[in-house]
Amino acid sequence: MLQPPPSVLSFAGNDPSGGAGLQADMLTIASMGCHPLSIVTAITIQDTTGVDDVMPLDAEWVADQARAVLEDMPVYAFKMGLLGSIEIIAAIAEVISDYPHIPVVMDPILTSGRGDELANEAMIDTMCELLLPQVTVLTPNSLEARRLAQQEDDNPDIELDFGLCAQRILKMGCEYVLITGTHENTVQVVNTLFDTNGIVRADEWERLENTYHGSGCTLASAVAASLANGLSVGESVLKAQDYTWRTLQGGFRPGMGQYIPNRLFWVQNSEEADNRKD
Repeated sequence: MLQPPPSVLSFAGNDPSGGAGLQADMLTIASMGCHPLSIVTAITIQDTTGVDDVMPLDAEWVADQARAVLEDMPVYAFKMGLLGSIEIIAAIAEVISDYPHIPVVMDPILTSGRGDELANEAMIDTMCELLLPQVTVLTPNSLEARRLAQQEDDNPDIELDFGLCAQRILKMGCEYVLITGTHENTVQVVNTLFDTNGIVRADEWERLENTYHGSGCTLASAVAASLANGLSVGESVLKAQDYTWRTLQGGFRPGMGQYIPNRLFWVQNSEEADNRKD
């Protein structure tokens, strides 16, 4: 019998547009050679322009979904996205605490790409207290990193640099922080991985002209899948960035809003190569 692909369990909200959330996670995880397990945390009303409403599920339902599959099959990585409520955050923290050997990748979704609020201050405080100490790799964009790292006595007119943000976030307990630079005013996009000793790696990527719905979900899921496939954190981060950039380069605009990453770009490239041979 063939060895099954490693399973990656994702906690995230449903996105009916297919751009972000569980749909993005499942496509990415499968494209990276893993089996996706999907735990619904919330149902959203959204499209490629933004999020109109979020209905969190009952926290016990979220925990029961996860425990059902965890008791049935081995899981090689956890990925977390939109969590929905304080109660859900607490329930997930309790579930994953029973599996300390499984790496955890967290995309701290605080707002939508349009700026819609998806996590209030109480939820953020609960994430930092209960989840971050269990996280292997946190993948905030620069806006999220500064919000997570902000302290009351900081000057609001001065932006925190990546190094200080990472230092403060790492003190909350996670092992690595990958801060992405898409929102920064730089020629190239610079993504920087930190651990408690400082910068582990910094990677530059060509800045593409479009904006994308679900790029953060794609990156975090690709990191989780790479870890599940047995790569180190540094190798996983590089492989995930390369995969994500290629999905963005091949992105498409199915609606009136943002572009969606093409997580199956490799299928199209393969078909084009076959056509050229013919």
